Amino acid sequence: MSSRIVIKIGSSSLTTDTGSLHKEAVSFFAAEIAALHAEGHEVLLVTSGAVAAGFGHIGYTSRPKLLHEKQAAAAVGQALLMQAYQQAFAGHEIKTAQILLTRTDFLNRKRMGNAIMTIDELLKQRVIPIINENDTVSVDELKFGDNDMLSALVAGFIKASKLLILTDTDGLYSADPRKQADAVKYDRIDEITDEIYAIAGGSGSVVGTGGMRSKVDAAKVATRGGVPVFVGRVLEQGDMKAAFYDRGKGTYFDTRLNSLPRKKQWLGFMSSPLGSVQVDLGAEKALLHDGHSLLPVGVQEVQGHFQAGDVIEVINMTGDIIGRGIVNYDEEQLRLIRGLSSQEVLKKLEGNMSRLEVVHRDEWITLK
Repeated sequence: MSSRIVIKIGSSSLTTDTGSLHKEAVSFFAAEIAALHAEGHEVLLVTSGAVAAGFGHIGYTSRPKLLHEKQAAAAVGQALLMQAYQQAFAGHEIKTAQILLTRTDFLNRKRMGNAIMTIDELLKQRVIPIINENDTVSVDELKFGDNDMLSALVAGFIKASKLLILTDTDGLYSADPRKQADAVKYDRIDEITDEIYAIAGGSGSVVGTGGMRSKVDAAKVATRGGVPVFVGRVLEQGDMKAAFYDRGKGTYFDTRLNSLPRKKQWLGFMSSPLGSVQVDLGAEKALLHDGHSLLPVGVQEVQGHFQAGDVIEVINMTGDIIGRGIVNYDEEQLRLIRGLSSQEVLKKLEGNMSRLEVVHRDEWITLK
């Protein structure tokens, strides 16, 4: 049975020690992906490497740190990267397509919807979409990092059956195995807890910008959207298939959740909240455990500047974010009616509202 598979390859897997593009590595990964493609699977590749491929070619002696230098390196490196992939996949009679995305594309539901329709059509035509962040126009505060989060969001949006995040380590360990010989590898993780985050630690290689922490972040988003994740190595022939078929050299992050609707994925992971409301214990229970909507009576405080139809965060009495939703009031109205019963709201606003609920349960996602 064919499946949709998202494969993410980081910079450290695609570049030499000097920072140039490792064409043999590109060819190896293309062959591994082609083996899955030949089985009828729909494969989408999320790749890093544009800056790493370009900075040596453009004349920099080391990876640039200034934004305009990174963007210049990416402009050169992206062309080199795609050329290498096209040549490598052509050897397996597979066509490829380039898609460049930014975080801003995900903030706009219409633009993201258009991108998904394009991806769906390419996969239908047996073309492998190759996605990268558009580093040439991205700004640091909106960047995905080493594309781990980008791959998780894409996997959720296209309803992939599995996300394979390839890295230079064979999974998550209880400690750094390079420093502690007794470090234990986690073969499977059912729940990403605070302990798992603590173990994941900080950033990774010099060439890449990600690390195990960013991969755990990505796994949390992907599994929340119903997509199981593999994080590990693909070094030898057959390793990619082994990773897909649960025999890989790495750690598997499992999920018991069903795939979220695209609207809720967007709401939970890519929307931009313009304000927040603090709710009492009764409202928190209604939202988290009873499947109810948020009513004005449960709202204690209102923060930010927003209009009806904007996204807001919902915060409990201890200050924890418990979820996001699309609000049905602007902030001035909500300040007038917070804490009031439904009957009092109707009198106060004289029926001048589209819906009674502050956030309807159909336009809500739990994040706690």
